[in-house]
Amino acid sequence: MRLVKEEKQKVVVTCEKFALDNGLEIVYAADGAEITLSSVSVNRPGLILSGYYDYFASSRVQVFGKSEVTYLNSMEPELRKERLEGLFQKGIPCAIVSRNQRIPKDITEAAKEYQVPVFRSDKVTAMLINDTVKYMNETLALTTGTHGIMLDVYGTGVLISGASGIGKSETALELVHRGHRLVSDDLVELKRVKDDIYGEAPAIIKHMMEIRGLGIIDVKAMYGVGAVKKRKRLEMVIELENWNTEKEYNRVGNVNLTENILGLEIPKYLIPIMPGRNIAILIEVAVRDFRLKQDGYNTLAEIEKRMEDDSQNRR
Repeated sequence: MRLVKEEKQKVVVTCEKFALDNGLEIVYAADGAEITLSSVSVNRPGLILSGYYDYFASSRVQVFGKSEVTYLNSMEPELRKERLEGLFQKGIPCAIVSRNQRIPKDITEAAKEYQVPVFRSDKVTAMLINDTVKYMNETLALTTGTHGIMLDVYGTGVLISGASGIGKSETALELVHRGHRLVSDDLVELKRVKDDIYGEAPAIIKHMMEIRGLGIIDVKAMYGVGAVKKRKRLEMVIELENWNTEKEYNRVGNVNLTENILGLEIPKYLIPIMPGRNIAILIEVAVRDFRLKQDGYNTLAEIEKRMEDDSQNRR
């Protein structure tokens, strides 16, 4: 048998947590048993149960649907035991039986012999596989933490970055006061799921903001549940920096800045700040401008078109 390695990274979870996260019943798990997850894919072991051993991805969670269980029940006892032992001895993470099916005794016996957790689900097989793959993508996603503030502004996930003390929290508080939603203050946990990045707050600071001179405030308690959001897809970065008189800032726009986060290029706006500038309004305008660009509208292109039309009219 050729074992195929396809791991992205490894995450170890307890059987209890795996069952709780996926709505599963624990059929067999040794005391304190853990599961090592390393593949986002899920496998149905029909081929190996039929005796085809040339290709087998041992790192995948194995799902027994109605076809597999029915096929096992049709086998002679000795052959069934042999094939199940051939599967469970390969170090699979765990096995899940769908549709609340009655689990053949040979499955639990092989699981106990090779210390492989077995679970049962009431979901149909297709739905179970879809949900498990989604869970694996989330669990094995690339993650990082970054200092900044993340908000939902007009439905857009915005990460506000900048030097300490530049006024990020005060600006975020004004945005919340204006009806936008806080995702995380100070530290944002970012996770890449396929080609999207999602941000959320660490559990200990969820819904909290630190405002110099006021201390820590609970945004959810103060402004209501509509002022916070647990998780949001990151779509743009806005960096605040102190106005530098020696730096030439673009006055026309159309500067396609990006920031690389977890391997993806995220559109970025750079906003210089100085006394008298309303940063919250500037961020709202930046988000509206970003949305217009996403819809194909380009202000600079529109100005150039008007100039060209005006030039032609003067001829």
